[in-house]
Amino acid sequence: MISQERAERIARAHACIGCQEYTYRKVTVRAAPPSLRAEFGEEWHASLTCGVCGIEQELGIDGDGDVIYAA
Repeated sequence: MISQERAERIARAHACIGCQEYTYRKVTVRAAPPSLRAEFGEEWHASLTCGVCGIEQELGIDGDGDVIYAA
């Protein structure tokens, strides 16, 4: 399993789903709740706010560091 620090770096390296920029105003990475772990195999849950367009998005990151979903 990857560390929380590594998960945050992966989240920051993901392009915004709205404007495709990489600048984030706010990034929060937490351990995934048990429901998301069971359903998607998610280890880390990231909430991001884009610094350019302001869109709020969420990422699911698995134990290998792959982004499972971006919404």
